[in-house]
Amino acid sequence: MRKPAPLPAGSKESLEQLLKKVKTKTQFQKVQCLWLRASLGLSSDDVAIAIGWNASSVRHLQALFLKEGEAVLQASKRGGRYRANITADEENTFLASFLEKSVRGEILVVSKIKSAYEKIVGHAVPKSTIYRILARHGWRKITPRPHHPKADVILQEEFKKNSPK
Repeated sequence: MRKPAPLPAGSKESLEQLLKKVKTKTQFQKVQCLWLRASLGLSSDDVAIAIGWNASSVRHLQALFLKEGEAVLQASKRGGRYRANITADEENTFLASFLEKSVRGEILVVSKIKSAYEKIVGHAVPKSTIYRILARHGWRKITPRPHHPKADVILQEEFKKNSPK
């Protein structure tokens, strides 16, 4: 195994200062991962054992630190809507027109919402995308109890009164 590249000069002191300033566990582990190498000269396997990470994750973070510097430690939170067609605010404004119709008691048809959404996005989307948008914004499907289209309510009431028990 080859010897790792040395960290930049003065990184030990700056990492010690950052250890005191971090506020979350994740940030602390990132700084600690680099500080253990800078101050104690631990290998990536030893650092991984010390902080409870995978050795490849330690090497990856250390390589990023060598390449980009302290900006790696200030990275934003994980996750996000990387494959979103439109932003959450745009979804709110898009659904606002349909909200007006639903308040008036009109029935909303998903195929109409889908076609309007496809016009905004500029390409075809599956129907499940629309259902996920509606669920994300707290919309739900409210339907009456099912009944047979040929059911006779009068006959049913008469049966209830005259049926043998």
